[in-house]
Amino acid sequence: MLTTPPLSLYVHLPWCVRKCPYCDFNSHERRGDAAFDPYVDALLRDLDFDLPMVWGRVVHSVFFGGGTPSLFPPEAIDRFLQQASARLRFAPEAEITLETNPGTVEHGPFPGYRAAGVNRLSFGVQSFDDGCLQRLGRIHSSGDAERAIKAAQDAGFDNFNIDLMYALPQQTLAMAQHDVERAIALAPTHISHYQLTLEPGTRFAARPPEGLPDIDAAWDMQEACQARLADAGFEQYEISAYARAGRQCQHNLNYWKFGDYLGIGAGAHGKLTLGAQQQVLRRAKLRHPDKYLAKAGQTEAVASDETLTPERLPFDFMLNALRLNDGVPLSLFEARTGLSRDAIAKPLGQARLNGWLTPDADWLRPTELGRRFANDVIGLFLD
Repeated sequence: MLTTPPLSLYVHLPWCVRKCPYCDFNSHERRGDAAFDPYVDALLRDLDFDLPMVWGRVVHSVFFGGGTPSLFPPEAIDRFLQQASARLRFAPEAEITLETNPGTVEHGPFPGYRAAGVNRLSFGVQSFDDGCLQRLGRIHSSGDAERAIKAAQDAGFDNFNIDLMYALPQQTLAMAQHDVERAIALAPTHISHYQLTLEPGTRFAARPPEGLPDIDAAWDMQEACQARLADAGFEQYEISAYARAGRQCQHNLNYWKFGDYLGIGAGAHGKLTLGAQQQVLRRAKLRHPDKYLAKAGQTEAVASDETLTPERLPFDFMLNALRLNDGVPLSLFEARTGLSRDAIAKPLGQARLNGWLTPDADWLRPTELGRRFANDVIGLFLD
């Protein structure tokens, strides 16, 4: 029997100043004046269209992703949150995160974002080395990043993430370690630290940059930075996420525990448990902003609906849950998929035999070896 999990709200704001060569997200370079107000209107129509699937449920977190959400003025974020909270019940302590690019935020907006209800920021810094930033195609400098973070702190934000990448073009081990040191010095509550990958369809995939560290060098960077983050009091709780005690990203935790999320905005994806039908639905919206603006709130704005089959559910669940260092109880698999643990007995046994999962019969927890071969572990559950 499927049980209804916690609900989050993901809001996609698709514009950016310049598309980074490594980015495979649904982001579009802003041409002229971005239609901020019409886009908020479209988001609300989109939300109204999906509301019947989540009537009466409480929203525990909101995440504004992009693109570059900090291109949107605080007034637009405030209007959306005011209208959304009139349609949905927000938990009193709901985590509300806004992604921000240090190159698009002046000092003024942070008090406005905070007044609008945003209580967590995620800074897309990527590196504190100006040469690395230029090679990544970023529009900000290391100085811009530090100034933006300090301005946010001055505005009262005490909960924020810094995104860092490693294995960058021409990056050495010492440079990767220096990035982590600079981040720690800014006193974030959360650090995301992940390897640069050349995703299909990106400019970097078509024309790989020179000087990419090899596999061994990338592994050395990962191990050294993990150790330094641990020394500084950041617990690794997910493959690429490190947090101070009690400061894990609640929105992402809901993803990884196979919770529900309503996805609105151009190219947004959602996952919803439909209790009456005992089904799990994945829904995606039209990707291009212009098409989305024209169709939001109508059936035509739905790019795809997929009902997950019993054969597909184990893979989707493990794809998320096994990202967590501590894993999840096996009972959560049963509650979130509606399947018996017997449905995964064979791949589960193989994963344990390979030393990829701990032998605890009631818990799904990857070992250190399993975390290193995460794709192989998850592949066992693909029917």
